[in-house]
Amino acid sequence: MHEDVKQRMVEAGKILEQAGQGDWTRGHISVRVPDAPDRFYMKASKIGLEEITLDNLITVGLDGEKIAGDLGRHNEVYIHSEVLKARSDINAVVHTHAPYAVSFSALGKPLQAIGHAGSIFSEGLPVFSETTELITTAERGRAVAATLGGHGAMLLQNHGIVTAAASIEQAIYLALSLETACMMQLWVEAAGGAKALGKPEDIKAKRRHMFREEMFKATFAYLVRRLKRG
Repeated sequence: MHEDVKQRMVEAGKILEQAGQGDWTRGHISVRVPDAPDRFYMKASKIGLEEITLDNLITVGLDGEKIAGDLGRHNEVYIHSEVLKARSDINAVVHTHAPYAVSFSALGKPLQAIGHAGSIFSEGLPVFSETTELITTAERGRAVAATLGGHGAMLLQNHGIVTAAASIEQAIYLALSLETACMMQLWVEAAGGAKALGKPEDIKAKRRHMFREEMFKATFAYLVRRLKRG
């Protein structure tokens, strides 16, 4: 069932790995089961993002317990279960240890609207700093969900990123864009810090252009085509 949804998860895993967000076996993707909103499909533990297949995805409940699947679940399942539980508008959650984002989070500075990617987060980027440890309990998962609030992306300080969206295409778009935004700001910080960020109205206009459903889908489709080209 839901092979189209699962296929997008397979593609999403390969896209994240190709973008340098794999971190061996430690990244996660989840998507709410279309006709069962109290369940979600998730990448299993002990495999890489690029190793996701239609057959090795697991099904998990909003309590974080595995319902179906041959492989184990990630210890940090509660990032996914608690965000999906808190946000009925969210259908897909991504958590990776994106290296530029992790490095940037250690600076303790706000993300600035540098470039197109930075403008996407110009309305605020939450940072979870309660702990730099893994999110291995429902209580910590709830704290992550509370920090995320109504946003679509956040930093886990010295840990990684979480993106949450109505579709896997949007969640991947946010994950890749956040990593790019953090990379660009690290470059600028190394050169002495930003001196010219542009007019606030220009940044808002750019965000409106970059943050559209059409952009999410077109970008994901391009990335899938690039995968197929090898």
